[in-house]
Amino acid sequence: MLDLKTMHSALEQLEEERKIPKAKILEAIETALAAAYKKDYGKRGQIVRAKFDTESGAMSFEQVKIVVDETTVRMVEDGEELSEEPEIAEGDERIRYNPEHHILLEDAKKMKKDVHVGDEITFPLETKDDFGRIAAQTAKQVIIQKIREAERSSVLTEFSGHEGEIVSGIVSKNERGMLYVDFNRATGVIPFEEQIPGERFERGERIKAYLYAVEDTPRGVNLKLSRTHPRLIEELFKLEAPEIASKTVEIKSIAREAGSRSKIAVVSNDEHVDPVGSCVGQKGIRVTTVMSELGNEKIDIIPWSEDPATFVSSSLSPAKVLSIAVDDAEHKATVEVADEQLSLAIGKGGQNVRLAAKLTGWKIDIKGIKSDAVTSSDGETVEEVAVEETASEEKAAE
Repeated sequence: MLDLKTMHSALEQLEEERKIPKAKILEAIETALAAAYKKDYGKRGQIVRAKFDTESGAMSFEQVKIVVDETTVRMVEDGEELSEEPEIAEGDERIRYNPEHHILLEDAKKMKKDVHVGDEITFPLETKDDFGRIAAQTAKQVIIQKIREAERSSVLTEFSGHEGEIVSGIVSKNERGMLYVDFNRATGVIPFEEQIPGERFERGERIKAYLYAVEDTPRGVNLKLSRTHPRLIEELFKLEAPEIASKTVEIKSIAREAGSRSKIAVVSNDEHVDPVGSCVGQKGIRVTTVMSELGNEKIDIIPWSEDPATFVSSSLSPAKVLSIAVDDAEHKATVEVADEQLSLAIGKGGQNVRLAAKLTGWKIDIKGIKSDAVTSSDGETVEEVAVEETASEEKAAE
C-alpha cells in the first residue's frame, strides 16, 4: 500500500511556504488515489472516490452510484457494449443505463428510504493489499501534477491582483538581453525593449518594475515586466506622494522617453492642494526620489488645464511662450517664442516639443520672432520640407 504517513507535515509546509491551501492539496491527493485504484481494479463507468487521513496515512475507497428511475434511463439490451461514461442515445433524451454508474430508485430505497432521483449512494470498496508499485507511482505523478497546478493557480491569483502596479523582486540572471526577476514563487521577465537604455542590474540586486501583464501559459505563470512603461512613473509617484495615492492629485497624462526625459500633467481635485508642489515635495525630495529610481531620468511636472492654449504653453516648459494660436479643426497649435528661447523650446533633437505634443495630444509648431522657419513637433522645419520638395521636383524633371 502507498505509504503517505509523512504527508501530513508536507501538507502543512506547502500551505505555509507556498500558500497552497491544505484542503486543495488533499483533494488532489484523493483524486489521484481514486484514479490509480480505478486503473487497476475499476470497471467501465464506475465512479471511485478515495478518502485519505492526513494524520494516519490510512486510505479508504468507495464506489458512487447515481439514483435514477426507468423514465430517465434507457436500459441496456443484452450484448450491447457499455461506454466508459453513460451517453445520450441518438434520438433518445434518456441516458444509457450502466449498473456500475447508476442504481434504480426502487433498489436504492431498499437501502435508504428517503432517497430521491439524482442522489448518490455509496458502497465501500475493498482496500487492496497489493495496491502496487505501478499504482503508487501513478498516484505520485498525478499528485505532483495537481500540486503544481494548485500552485500555479495560487500564483496566478496572487499576481493578477497586482497587475498594473509596481512589483519588487531580485534579479536572477541576464540572458540574451532578457532580464529575469525572481519573486520567490514566480519569475518575471523584462524584455530588452522594456529596459531603460544604458541601465544595468547585477545578479542579486533588488529591482522595481511595472507589472503590465500576467499570463497563464502551459509552462507556468508568465509575468511581463517593464521599466519603460509610462505608468511606472505614475505608480512611483503614488509611493512618494500621498496626495496622488489618495487621488487628491491626479496625473492626467504622461509622455516619456525612458532613460532621458519625461513630462507629466497633473491636476488637483482640491483647490487647497497644489498639484505640482505635491509631486515635487519639500526641497524636491519626492521628484528626486522618483528620478533616482529611474536612473536620474529628468521629469517635468506640468499643471494640466482644460484650455488647450494654456496647457500647450505650459507643456513646453522650461521655455517661455510669447503667443499661441490654436487651430481646433487641425488640432494644431502654433507657438511663438523669443529667438533665444527657440532651442530651449525645441529641445535637443526636438525632444522637448516632441514630448509636449505627446503630453497634450496636439501637434505643435514653434517659431521665433525673427525667424521665418517653423519647427514642427515631428522634428521638421518648413525650410527643410521645402528643400526636400524642390529636390524631388528637380529629380523628377531629370
